[in-house]
This record gives sequence, structure tokens and C-alpha cells, in this order.
Amino acid sequence: MQHRRDCFRTLAAASSSLMMAMYRGNRAWAQENPAALFLPDDIDRAVGSAVDFLVASQRDDGAIADRGHEVAMSSLAIMAMASIGTEPVGDTERGEAMLKALRCVLNPRNQDSTGYFGGRDGSRMYGHGIITLMLTEVLGMCGNPAENKKVHEQLVKAIRLILASQEIPKPENLVGGWRYTPTNRDSDLSVSVWQLMALRSAKNDGLDVPGEAIEKALEYLKNSYASPLLADGSPRDKVSGFSYTPGTHHPSFAMTAAGLLAMQVCGQYKSPLVEGAAEWLLQHPPKLHERFFFYGLYYYAQGMHQVGGKYAEKADRLVPEMLLEAQRSDGAWLARGGEERNYGAVYATALAVLSLSVRYHYLPIYQR
Repeated sequence: MQHRRDCFRTLAAASSSLMMAMYRGNRAWAQENPAALFLPDDIDRAVGSAVDFLVASQRDDGAIADRGHEVAMSSLAIMAMASIGTEPVGDTERGEAMLKALRCVLNPRNQDSTGYFGGRDGSRMYGHGIITLMLTEVLGMCGNPAENKKVHEQLVKAIRLILASQEIPKPENLVGGWRYTPTNRDSDLSVSVWQLMALRSAKNDGLDVPGEAIEKALEYLKNSYASPLLADGSPRDKVSGFSYTPGTHHPSFAMTAAGLLAMQVCGQYKSPLVEGAAEWLLQHPPKLHERFFFYGLYYYAQGMHQVGGKYAEKADRLVPEMLLEAQRSDGAWLARGGEERNYGAVYATALAVLSLSVRYHYLPIYQR
């Protein structure tokens, strides 16, 4: 764990210094390059202001939330802080806030005897996946060995819950996925991707995650592809996306972005489904009034960046272009309408920071 923490700190410092040297020394090139429409200086200021907003939003009990689901929202905020190089160590204001938020999440009352995190704050399996993923990302970062041990212990129980939930009997086309509660006999892509990312990250941490669980999730992803698949497993339509549930054949921006990243998390970088989804997203770029804009942009930024080429170039330009324009003077973001606006500014701000910080490569989930 200490080795992971030292590597994180070294990478954060080296990456930031190198990026500043490259762009400050060659601004003319950056201005001519479409992928560098916004210099890292602008992005650094935006994410720094956003993290300051998250710190200012912290409650007395350590939670970082403004609209409920405080454990899940605190976990998103912690990941956002980690994504720009902050560690949960109380030697800076941001580090202290991050540590307080982590201690709030780890309060024993927030995880029941089965390992479930989504019950007390009402965030259900969405929250459980988010919280578990956050714990995999900060594992080994705490300066206190006792706190690192606590993260590990609660993480192990959370992973067991995800694995047990995947084994609930379901119809054939829903096997391998997850739904709103641990015992649901249904699945949807939105909930499933959080669990899958948590499992993949936990496996990277060396935790006990059977390969069969990843394989089952992969089959569910294939069933969620909007285009029918041929006998050889290739899609009938070369350009298509992912649907909320299997069989609906109606791709959306958020679900296609989520499916794209999930396939990559499963190691399917060269899959025709990845190629088709990336092309679909290239043809259907996100819009600020998009339904679940911030949620989808988080996956879009990661997934398209990992595809590379013209897809990464498009996303690396478009994501900061849209977000920097929409950022409020207090450093926060808020969805413009629909259900997503009801989740509040902490939710949107944390996801915006995670979307902008893909290029920093601080978090393991950003690394191919």
C-alpha cells in the first residue's frame, strides 16, 4: 500500500511538471492544435476552483453533499480530489477535507453486515458501486496504516456484496449485470457499469475478484448493444451504441459512453462494439442540455480518450470547451435541467472534475 501511495505522489508531481513545461514552452503550437483549445493552465484553474467549491461544501460531519445521498456524493468528491493529485492526508486544507470525507464514508453505520453501502443514504446499488470504486482508488493513499487497513476491510466486504449480487438468478439476457438493489432479479447498464469498474479496479489492487465475474459482465454488455449481433458475435450495424437495458435497441449518449468505457475496462479495446460505439459518439457528440449530461460526460471523457486517434482528439477538445464555458463563478457546475439537476452542485462538480482530469492520469481507472 505504501508503494502505491509513493507511486501516486511521484506520478502526480512529474506529470504536472512535465505538462506545464511542454505547454508553457510551446504556446504557439498549443494554440494551433485543436486538441489544445484550452491550455492546461485554464483546466488547472477550473479544476482547482471546483475542488475549492467541494471543500467549502463540506459539512461538520465530514460529508461533502448538498442534496442528499451524502455517502455516495462524498465518494464522488473524494475521487475528484484524488484525480488532481490530492491525497487524504491532513497536511493541506484539501487533504484534510478529503481525509474527513473519507472518515465519514468509513463510518461503520454506512455499511451494513452484508457489506452494502447503498442502504442508509438511499443511493442503492448506484451508490454502492461509486463508494466501492472510490475505496479501490484511495487504497494505500492514507498516511495512517490503521486507516489504510480500515479502507481495505470495508472494501473487501463491499466487493463480496457486488459478487453475490451478480449471482442472483435472472433471465438469460440479464445475467452478469446488476440493478437497483443487491437482490434485484433484473439488470440495467447504468448500475452495472459502476459495479464493473469497482471490480476491475479492485482486481488491479490485488483483491480477490474472479475472472468469471468480469466475463459474465462482458456478456451482459454485449447483450446491451443496440445493434443485433450476428452469429460470429459481430454487430449487424457497424455504427451503433448501447441501450439502458438489453433488447431495447435505442442507444443514448450516456449509455453509449458508459458501455464504451465498460468494454474497455473488460479489456475489449479492439472489439467491433468499441469501434462502433466510438464512431456513434463521434457522430452524436454531447450537448449541455443532454439528458444526464454530467454522468455521460464522465464516461465519454475516459472512454474516448482511451480509444485514441480522432476520437480522443474530439473528446479532449470538446470536454473542456463545454465545461469551462458552463462553470459558475463559485467554481461549481449544475445540470441545466431534468432529473440530473436534482442531484445538486456537488454531484455535477465532482463529475466535471473527473471528466477534465482524465489527461492527468493520476487515477488507475484512467490508465489503459
